[in-house]
Amino acid sequence: MPYEGKVIRAATERLNEDARRNRSAFERRRSQIYTAVPRLEEIDRQLSRTVRLAAQAALQQGIDPGPALEEAKRWNLSLQQERDSLLIGGGWQKGDLTYKPLCPLCGDRGWRGSEMCRCLQAYCGQEQIRDLSSMLNLGDQSFDTFDLDYYSPLYDATIGGSPRSWMEMALDVCYTFADKFGRNSVKNLLLTGEPGLGKTFLSAAIARVVSERGYSVVYDSAVNVFARFEAQKFGRDEAAGRDVDRYLTCDLMILDDLGSEMSSPLVQTALYQLINGRLLGDKRTVISSNLSLDDMGRRYTPQICSRLGGEYFEVRFFGEDIRKLKKSELGR
Repeated sequence: MPYEGKVIRAATERLNEDARRNRSAFERRRSQIYTAVPRLEEIDRQLSRTVRLAAQAALQQGIDPGPALEEAKRWNLSLQQERDSLLIGGGWQKGDLTYKPLCPLCGDRGWRGSEMCRCLQAYCGQEQIRDLSSMLNLGDQSFDTFDLDYYSPLYDATIGGSPRSWMEMALDVCYTFADKFGRNSVKNLLLTGEPGLGKTFLSAAIARVVSERGYSVVYDSAVNVFARFEAQKFGRDEAAGRDVDRYLTCDLMILDDLGSEMSSPLVQTALYQLINGRLLGDKRTVISSNLSLDDMGRRYTPQICSRLGGEYFEVRFFGEDIRKLKKSELGR
């Protein structure tokens, strides 16, 4: 799950800050308890040094440390029982003088050896959603808020069904893709249809679910993506190389509005590199476009269209422009 460096840095800062708050809250609680019952502070000091001092004394005398350690353990147990009794008698919990990290797996370090801990993964997912929200309206765009009432239930012979029936299928495919991400037989989606039918909305819903599951997600428009490929090719921007690497290696790439870019040999090469590179890396991709597959056949190379037609599951969107429908509702 190759998260962006800035996502990992922001997630690490949040984890560290939350860990500091947790530690500060514990220290305030401990200070308050010690002030109320001074004997508890004395017990904790004794507990922290009893076993260590017993072992040191036994080793210095050149005798078997076992009996001394056993005696120290019995004394420690007695102290712990006294501490628990005093805590409960004062209205606290037994564990109120024992520091508990937010994550018991890594102790709030965020890493377990060279492997990212699931706590830091969760923070990365949250930061990623925040980053995606700057481009996508993730605030209210989810599968639960996708409104099928905007699509006509009337049969249309030109599309072989009603727009609503088609969109029910589109919603189901997109939801299943996100819900079973990485386990679904459908690895890549191609969302096609006229503007304003919900392609970006469902792309955002997919991004939300996949991000919350701990996968790295990159969303960008075709215009921006190809501009970054161009900048990388001509060495105009050092960050462009990192962006292109993200496009190729993230768990899910969402390429929005394919066909809105100016067509050129460089765009054809970049699109092929993106599609083919992600297929070879077994990475999942969602592409949305106002173009039909036939339109793409006239616009892009046969190699690109062959991969789109053979490796992507096309989800067709039908209906009226929802933005216009909502605008007309406001004018009533």
